[in-house]
Amino acid sequence: MTTAPAMTETETELRRDLAAVFRAMARLGMTEQIAGHNSMMLPEEATDGEPMFLINPRGLHFSEVRASDLLLCKLDGTVVRGGGELRRVAFHIHARVHLMHPGARCVLHTHPQYLTALSLIEGGRMAFAHQNDMALAERIAYDDAFGGIALTDEEGDRIAEKLGDRTILVMANHGVTVVGPTIHDAFDELYMAEQTCKYQMTAMATGLPLRKLNEQFRMHHRGAWSDYFDARLHLDSWRRRLDREEPDYAQ
Repeated sequence: MTTAPAMTETETELRRDLAAVFRAMARLGMTEQIAGHNSMMLPEEATDGEPMFLINPRGLHFSEVRASDLLLCKLDGTVVRGGGELRRVAFHIHARVHLMHPGARCVLHTHPQYLTALSLIEGGRMAFAHQNDMALAERIAYDDAFGGIALTDEEGDRIAEKLGDRTILVMANHGVTVVGPTIHDAFDELYMAEQTCKYQMTAMATGLPLRKLNEQFRMHHRGAWSDYFDARLHLDSWRRRLDREEPDYAQ
């Protein structure tokens, strides 16, 4: 049996951040039944030098996830802290993305309404139309071939390869995966992408042509989302709200 490293303050705070993201995503409708999964790699100084990640156990709705519910797992799927089950699909997506993209410390995989709807459209793409697209345009990859439910490392590797050097992967007939160097980077980028897709899909529903932006406004930014946006402040605002209304998230 694997012995878990001692719980550090770093792990405790990352657990609270990730639990807050689950609660926020539940309030925003970015969940489906008890499906969906989010993970965060711990710094290796918090895990005695061995790569390990936090992830939600099978069976919990996003609205009930607490910091203490999160599993601590090795990249081979061994659970070293936590009493729940590591869902097979979650393991094959998250472990492979973490392995193949070391900079993707946080991986959020979910089925929000508008990005998922975009994934169902033949050739569905985010248009260069809203001002948010100035930042998002160079950060989105598209997987146009549904590979079935991710029940193997091979499918996890295929998904990770499709992501490439981007931070958002719109997954054909499925949903979206967003990655970032921190929990707040990934969450804020997911939030912005879903909101922007909502604006686009609402505009498209009129049947009128979209007003495109001039190409000169592309930002061509591939670094941390928070280099330009208040990602940490956004998550902090959610945590203050949750501290008032759902304080058990931090337990």
